[in-house]
Formats: sequence, structure tokens, C-alpha cells
Amino acid sequence: MTLKATALERSRPEERRTLGRTAAWLAKQVEIGLGTVDLSLPQYRVLAMLEGNSALSSDLAERLAVRPPTVTAVVDGLVARGLVERRTVEGDRRRVDHVLTHHGHQVLDTADTAVNARLCEIAAHLESPADTDRAFEGLTLWRRALVASRLARSAPR
Repeated sequence: MTLKATALERSRPEERRTLGRTAAWLAKQVEIGLGTVDLSLPQYRVLAMLEGNSALSSDLAERLAVRPPTVTAVVDGLVARGLVERRTVEGDRRRVDHVLTHHGHQVLDTADTAVNARLCEIAAHLESPADTDRAFEGLTLWRRALVASRLARSAPR
């Protein structure tokens, strides 16, 4: 135990109890934003993971924390829409990479814009621009924590 209490430890019990609920509620708001571009949250997550990198189904499943058949179902829908392409891995024809297509990049950009617009619409109801900034800074900080956590899990032990 550290001498300095975390913000979570200093918060009121009712605030601690609702953190997970708030994260789930926020995820629903992202889904609402994605609805304007006809993407599900799992599809959005796959497109975001493929941006700039190809990936095998097993890699996607691990990063999404789901089973490979679940990834296959999501990717099948993205392939059918021309957003993702399957490519055989050179030197091992049994392995298949998943690559974001040009159209996939465009749809991902449109989805990012739609989600950002939804979050800005909600954050606009905060009392001050400083509160709005803090809300978005908090999301940025959570992204850093998630990336650091994933890197720590994948680091050799």
C-alpha cells in the first residue's frame, strides 16, 4: 500500500460503485455514434486495430479478448463490405493476414468523426470548457493506461 491514496480510494463509495456503469454507458454512446455509419462496436474495434497493421485472426482475438470464431464472424462482415481484405501469408499458405482496405480507412475515419461528434455533444453539457477539456483528457489518459497494460501483458517474462 502506498502512502498517497489514489483518486479512486479518495472518492465516495457511490462514485466508486458507478465507475463500471459509467464506462458501460460511455460504450453505449460510442455505439450510438457508430450507428450513423452502420458499424458495430466490435467492427469498429477491429478496423481500429488494423489501421496501419495487418493481423492474423489469432492476434485479433487476443487483442479483443474474444475467441477466434467471434473474430471470424466480425471479419466476415467487414470483408463482405469491402472494408477488410484477407491475404495469404507468403511462405505459409495456411495463415491469413487481415488488412484494412482503402474503403476501410475511409469508413474508419468517418466513424472516428461520428464518435467524436457524439462525445463532444455530450461533453458540451458540462458546466465549463475546462470540465470538457478534463473529460477528454481523462479519456486520453485511459487510452495510455490501456496501451501500457497491454504492453506489460505481452512483454516477455
